[in-house]
Amino acid sequence: MTTKAPRHRLSERLDRLPPYLFAEIDRKKKEVRARGVDLIDLSIGDPDLPTPAPIIEALRRAAGDPRNHQYPSYEGLLSFRRAAADFYRRRFEVELDPETEVLTLIGSKEGIAHFPLAFIDPGAQVLVPDPGYPVYGASTILAAGEPQTFPLRAERGFLPDWKTLKPKKDARILFLNYPNNPTSAVCDQKFLKQAVEFCKANHLILAYDAAYSEMYFGPPPGTALQIPGARDVTIEFHSLSKTFNMTGWRIGFAAGNAELIAGLRKVKTNIDSGAFQAVQEAGIAALSSPPEITEGIRTIYRERRDILARALKQAGLAFELPEATFYLWARVPADQDSAGYTTLLLEKAGVVVTPGSGFGRTGEGYIRFALTKDKDRIAEAARRIAAL
Repeated sequence: MTTKAPRHRLSERLDRLPPYLFAEIDRKKKEVRARGVDLIDLSIGDPDLPTPAPIIEALRRAAGDPRNHQYPSYEGLLSFRRAAADFYRRRFEVELDPETEVLTLIGSKEGIAHFPLAFIDPGAQVLVPDPGYPVYGASTILAAGEPQTFPLRAERGFLPDWKTLKPKKDARILFLNYPNNPTSAVCDQKFLKQAVEFCKANHLILAYDAAYSEMYFGPPPGTALQIPGARDVTIEFHSLSKTFNMTGWRIGFAAGNAELIAGLRKVKTNIDSGAFQAVQEAGIAALSSPPEITEGIRTIYRERRDILARALKQAGLAFELPEATFYLWARVPADQDSAGYTTLLLEKAGVVVTPGSGFGRTGEGYIRFALTKDKDRIAEAARRIAAL
């Protein structure tokens, strides 16, 4: 006689999480690809360009050093943190103490996901932009907190309205992200000053996601730490993934208030064992690289952006030409919703995009294109969309 295996119930935290957006997209892609459809995937922000050769060479050298095969330090190599501080000095004219105000991350996503564990008690509120990077809300739920979403709307340039944003009394963290994923919106120093003042007035931590700070087509974006007094309340998250085409390498860093860095470090000390030192050595080469490397990468994305924008305009889709990131945020036709139009493009045109509704309720009515295919494939994707 056989007995049925007991059902393993997921925790309430996991039950509260929506399906991870890109996992669901992957499932649909497999179904369509199995039918022999030639898919052009513009859904995920994963650069198709190679990592620059000097960074690869730095990894080769470092991987051959036996000292890098042992456990790394939890906070990361001091040499990597110094390179991050030097980057801040050159790029933003901000001075950081690499020992107390910089922390190595296994990619910025890891740092963002762990951060609420350090500063959120059960039931505490975290202010999360909508639409926004799904990890902000998910990490809040996993820390037993409560996401309090606030809308980013086109009529305000996808910036929050400070007058209508009312944090609850137990709110602890405000997540912001500019240049913005998914909308590609940018902000100026006046807005960042308002953000810092808002956080101080409401006793909030400003968790500023600056993963796309180097992916711009106009004036270089600033960061919150350039604002006088911002260091009292701010931690920033940086990624080498998009800037240097290193998504699979998993390396980034956090910078800002020493107490916030220490709290995140304590979480990481108990959860992970740090980033592979050879990858940190390669990260030093990336952060120390000449500006021509990132300028060349931006030139390629600008060309792709312009090709896609021209074709989508001819196809009748409405959008603002992005000034930063490698995304294009477009409205769907009036008779469609985000998920339905995404499915239509996938099944009828073989083009994979991301539904705006996957980034939050306010993302409904939009789709996101990622400029992560060569210009010929992007042009072909646009032709297919126009044919619909």
